[in-house]
Amino acid sequence: MPTPWPAVALAAVLGLVVGSFLNVVIHRVPREESVVSPPSHCPRCDVRIRARHNVPVISWLLLRGRCASCGLGISARYPLVEAATGVLYAAVTLRFGVSATLPAFLYLATVAVVLTMIDFDVRRLPDAILLPSYVVSLALLIPAGAMDMDWHPATRGMAGGLLLGLLVFTLALALPANVSFGNAKLAGLLGIYLGWLSWGTLLVALVGTVVVAAAAGRRITVAAPVPAGGRHGGRALPLGPFLIGGTVLTVFAAAPAAALFGALLTG
Repeated sequence: MPTPWPAVALAAVLGLVVGSFLNVVIHRVPREESVVSPPSHCPRCDVRIRARHNVPVISWLLLRGRCASCGLGISARYPLVEAATGVLYAAVTLRFGVSATLPAFLYLATVAVVLTMIDFDVRRLPDAILLPSYVVSLALLIPAGAMDMDWHPATRGMAGGLLLGLLVFTLALALPANVSFGNAKLAGLLGIYLGWLSWGTLLVALVGTVVVAAAAGRRITVAAPVPAGGRHGGRALPLGPFLIGGTVLTVFAAAPAAALFGALLTG
């Protein structure tokens, strides 16, 4: 049954609101600060952001990307995170419909945005987000399977988390300069969702992980500023966002990709 468009629109609005909060999480969690206190405020004039100035995307546009009190520039990243979360929520709702599984994959979308941005910022995947996400994900997925009277997804999910986590853990031992144990924890979490969907989805993810890790082993770098009189520099790209991006793509494109793999394997 097609997903009702009002449900998709509601999910998009919810995503925008969640995305606004995620900006706080992305900024504060790596600094080990509370995400609820103090309330959001301008870092220069310290004035608390009023509710009418905190409407996702719209407020940034109306304020022309500046603090309403002191005129300090506000990065365009904030509305982009909000918009990306809204788009992801709408896409996930289209993919899974109004179902028992939907909350779990909306949570995956939430974690995907947070961890992607934090890994880009500080090259770290915080346990404060990763470890509770295992509990939350299982608490959402297992009842969804029980409501459908089908325990096979839960079994595949457990197997998927174990297989993908062990694969990246092994890669972290082999390529410690490029693959971290935080990536292994992330892979275990992502594997639960991918295994939940199907064995074919998990196969696509396993192959994709090896490809991504192989690319990381070649030390993919982005240009860094050249210090005066110094050598050209660079820094390795974080692996986490690629694992997350691959998972998101796999969730939406696993069926045709798995069919292609099957056709290649069977000739």
